[in-house]
Amino acid sequence: MSAPATERTERPAAGAARPTDRRTGPRRRSGIPGRLALYGTLTVLALVFVAPMVWAVSGSFKPRGDIFEYPPKLLPDPATLDNFRSLLSDQPFWHWFAVSVVTAGLGTAVAVFVCAMAGFAFAKYRFAGKRLLFNVMFSSLSVPFAVIVVPLFILVVKSGLSNPWFALTVPWVAPAFGIFMMQQYIIQSIPDEIIEAARIDGAGEFGIFLRVVLPLLRPSLGALAVWQFLQSYNSFMWPLVLISDVDHYTLPLGLNILFRAEQRQFDLVLPGAVLASVPTILVFLLLRKQLLEGLSTGAVKG
Repeated sequence: MSAPATERTERPAAGAARPTDRRTGPRRRSGIPGRLALYGTLTVLALVFVAPMVWAVSGSFKPRGDIFEYPPKLLPDPATLDNFRSLLSDQPFWHWFAVSVVTAGLGTAVAVFVCAMAGFAFAKYRFAGKRLLFNVMFSSLSVPFAVIVVPLFILVVKSGLSNPWFALTVPWVAPAFGIFMMQQYIIQSIPDEIIEAARIDGAGEFGIFLRVVLPLLRPSLGALAVWQFLQSYNSFMWPLVLISDVDHYTLPLGLNILFRAEQRQFDLVLPGAVLASVPTILVFLLLRKQLLEGLSTGAVKG
């Protein structure tokens, strides 16, 4: 007996177009205007962010009288290196450069290690007052640095630690944001089983941190290093309060002197800004892989 007609199901013939295939073309065509709008917006934003740097590089090779000419010219005509010669010979630029790079590098290295160690302690250990200590540390993020700059200056001076090479790194050795970042990354990425296995093998707690935990934190350490280096390298208020000797100025302070001069020496400020951007660009290029991995890991697991 044949099955009722209502129960028969006809299968589409091989090669027959499915209903969903008919809508594929219109869907793709409808997404083109959205993509064009997105790419157009990104292009405009890229131009907005890149334009000041392009103008600074171009102006650093122009005589002072041609920097603000109208209409502006992208390519300097004539191009000159006198601005760089005057900056490097008449101003203590290399002193400012050395102070900024060395203090920012030392502060970043110490901060990355301290934040990783503190984050590991908050993430994997239980001790009395842990929650209170973490809340106090985390709440310090809401305190502006301008509020503590005077007490910090008095503390540094009274302690006899006002040497510029040392004092410039003090505020950046244990940032609350870095500790919180490390703590969250360790909780998400390092299971307790790995640490317990290392303890069973006879490793000490500090050895576990150095040999097991620290290598696994490479992406987050790179992201923290970029952020920390920029914070220290671009610091202006703390060096302004601490340093009185022009030879020990950092780059932001030195360029500020040139900018606030009687004639506003833009022909020296622009090449100084171009040279000052070189360390930050190098840090980003060296740590870009770790930075992108750290950000993508946080985006997926957060």
